[in-house]
Amino acid sequence: MVAAENFWGSIASQLGGSHAQVTSIITNPDTDPHSYEPTTADARTITTAQLAVVNGVGYDSWADKLLATAPDSGRTELNVGDLVGIKPGGNPHRWYSPANVQQVIAQITADYKRIDPADAAYFDQRRSVFETQTLAPYNKLIASIKATYAGTPIGASESIVTPLAEGLGLRMMTPESFLDAMSEGSDPTAADKSLIDQQIRDKQIKIYVYNTQNSTPDVTAQVQLAKQEGIPVATVTETLSPAGDTFEQWQVSELQGIAAALKAAGAK
Repeated sequence: MVAAENFWGSIASQLGGSHAQVTSIITNPDTDPHSYEPTTADARTITTAQLAVVNGVGYDSWADKLLATAPDSGRTELNVGDLVGIKPGGNPHRWYSPANVQQVIAQITADYKRIDPADAAYFDQRRSVFETQTLAPYNKLIASIKATYAGTPIGASESIVTPLAEGLGLRMMTPESFLDAMSEGSDPTAADKSLIDQQIRDKQIKIYVYNTQNSTPDVTAQVQLAKQEGIPVATVTETLSPAGDTFEQWQVSELQGIAAALKAAGAK
């Protein structure tokens, strides 16, 4: 089995256990999945896998191109964007949506069972343990933040934070046009930057969340302003960081940071 990115690969590995050999293509936290240039070895890994998981929604189009080079291999392909119903041009960061994560868990398990029906009971058991035990701290933090801070206004550096904010019941105040521009590597408008600065100065947001793997001068300036104004700052990353973390270790650490920031802000 191959995953284009290690956040999906971590989940697939834990669901597959000893019955799946999982390889993730993007594992380096410094690698930008949007602009990744696959190697010949990557192409071989993807085209020879029995199951390939790609994020889709334009996030890893390089993986789509590799899959297209061997369309009749009998391989099972899971495109996360297609699975969860996100159209091209939509927000691709589905691993930050708790509901979408559950959908991917169910589909990977179903695909494993289809490929290896003799071990269906094993895969069902792996899924049960993963959902009820392994993800318990993750699920508990999500429920706690939502119960305590639902409706709290927040600011963010890019659209990677949006699915998580929705899952936590937080209210995103940053203009979507700014969030998208930062995620896509384009220049935000002066009007958006001015509005965000005003939101920070007027304390219209309780916390500011930014992606440390994509910290542009504009974002750095917003982070500094938030700190100057006494607004707590929390961080997220695009891929597993550190790279050796599991999906749940990574997410729990980030959720703890967001919860701490919300508590420090006195959010209600």
